[in-house]
Amino acid sequence: MSVPVPVEPPAEAPQEQPRRRFQNLRTQAAAVPRAWLPGAVGYAALLIGLVDIACAVFPKLRNTKMHWLAGQLPGGTTTLAAAGTLMVGLLLVILAHALRRRKRRAWRAVCVLLPIGAGLHLLRWHQVGPAVISLVLLAVMLVHHREFYAKADPRTRWRAVVAFVLLTLVSLGLGMLIVGVRHGAELGDPSLFQRLEHVAYGLFGFEGPIDYRSEKVAWYVGYSLGALGLLTAGTTAYLALRPEKPQPELTAEDEVKVRALLDKHGERDSLGYFALRRDKSVLFSPTGKAAISYRVVSGVMLASGDPVGDYEAWPGAIKVFMAEARERAWVPAVMGCSELGGEIWTREAGLDAIELGDEAIVDATTFSLAGRAMRNVRQMVKRIERNGYSCQVRRVGDLTQEEKHRIADAAARWRGTDTERGFSMALGRFGDPGDDECVVVTAHKAPEEGESGDDLKAVLHFVPWGPDGISLELMRRDRAADPGLNELLIVAALQAVPAMGVRRVSLNFAVFRAALARGERIGAGPVLRAWRGLLVFSSRWFQIESLYKFNAKFQPEWEPRFLVYPQTRDLPRIGFAAMQAEAFITLGMPRFGRKRQRQGLMPEAAVLTQAA
Repeated sequence: MSVPVPVEPPAEAPQEQPRRRFQNLRTQAAAVPRAWLPGAVGYAALLIGLVDIACAVFPKLRNTKMHWLAGQLPGGTTTLAAAGTLMVGLLLVILAHALRRRKRRAWRAVCVLLPIGAGLHLLRWHQVGPAVISLVLLAVMLVHHREFYAKADPRTRWRAVVAFVLLTLVSLGLGMLIVGVRHGAELGDPSLFQRLEHVAYGLFGFEGPIDYRSEKVAWYVGYSLGALGLLTAGTTAYLALRPEKPQPELTAEDEVKVRALLDKHGERDSLGYFALRRDKSVLFSPTGKAAISYRVVSGVMLASGDPVGDYEAWPGAIKVFMAEARERAWVPAVMGCSELGGEIWTREAGLDAIELGDEAIVDATTFSLAGRAMRNVRQMVKRIERNGYSCQVRRVGDLTQEEKHRIADAAARWRGTDTERGFSMALGRFGDPGDDECVVVTAHKAPEEGESGDDLKAVLHFVPWGPDGISLELMRRDRAADPGLNELLIVAALQAVPAMGVRRVSLNFAVFRAALARGERIGAGPVLRAWRGLLVFSSRWFQIESLYKFNAKFQPEWEPRFLVYPQTRDLPRIGFAAMQAEAFITLGMPRFGRKRQRQGLMPEAAVLTQAA
């Protein structure tokens, strides 16, 4: 391999060196990202919008102690100027968040709104100062236009419905304020219902039941309410009629590629098979030898587990992932990656990592119920077997379609919540033709004499983890079944899968297991004990301690898992997005019209595994 010989550039003339040095410094300064600027511009636009709304709603604001502030920021108080200012202010408030996220479309819209606000001042009140404030902000945005480069997020037309509901509520609230601050200007004493009726009529451009003594006040109220109604209708129409972009999803072509990578390198990560969730998108490295699956939640680009494929190609996939995050101004984050994955992520992407918890992995070839450590599990399994329970361990491909439907329907009935949960350790389906290598464990108990009902009482579902491993993704049981049924299912699986060629079995993921284990030991410090106490308290809702203790019964090996994130200040946002992805927090409009798929398929998104 030849080594290129560096060629020395020709010497510059002495008089040209200062100019070239100045150009280099200017280029370097322009290349330095101004991370603070979009946030500052967004908050400035938000402040201007709020003052616009306040000035439009409260015309006497200029006579208060805020006279100077109101005079220095865009705002209006009369007729058409007030109605226009109210519309401009509300739009600035709506766009401020997208502006802070560097969204290009928000930048374009604000660049149009700011000169309109300045023009209202120049045309109506001939005030130069307030207009200059808007124009200065506009100049800053134009000079630093490259800071606002992010593309729009994937969307659906449900956002139009959400925007209509929210804007209608805001318009009604502002309308009641506009009518309320004119108390005493009406003829008579209108009731609260008449005021609300007047606002409702005004939003549609009609006169309401309230008559005003002054024609100027009547015009102002009418124009303001009409502007609010026009803003609500216009925004809703724009969101409803703009071209629809599909939500992130795993296409059939991408699924074939990911399965090919799993066939070659699936043994590296127990969470690799969960990249086949149909509600995730996938990005491939330039060579196609590695891939990262992800979902965008609340502006967070959330991946789970390690990249799929050859670990030598992981850096290429990570660079593609980070480029996509920068292009759309998403916060990149990874849930549950391994120690090797965390090292590569932090090195290649400049991110940071913290230990999130531990994964329980049991060697099925050496598992035994003998010994004092397994005494409780052994006794519980014997007792549940004496009560008439038995288990079957099979590949999903060995089930009939009727059995698949039966298991899927039973698992749906036993779900403890209205919403399916799961993201990082859930597949989201059961019985798909491509998942024939999955392992299902079912518990049965024949109905007693004189009773009728299904003998199926519980189910475990494992996904493949390379050629010799499986990973638990679903644990459901009949709530009326006897305690100890989950222990029976896991023991039956560990005893039966070695005959299927399976050696490694990944059980539940224990969040902050190390803190729980160390916090209960003698000599634990006050900070560690307080942290453990908080985790125990949170276990009332999130099963943190119960999952750890349930997994510990089977004497597993603990493999640490990590959370990768950009900066500490992003952790609350990432945590909120992760809770949404796992369906512990549900926001937005329901997806009407989505039918449960049959042909052996479960509803979209499976739950996190549940302990007894």
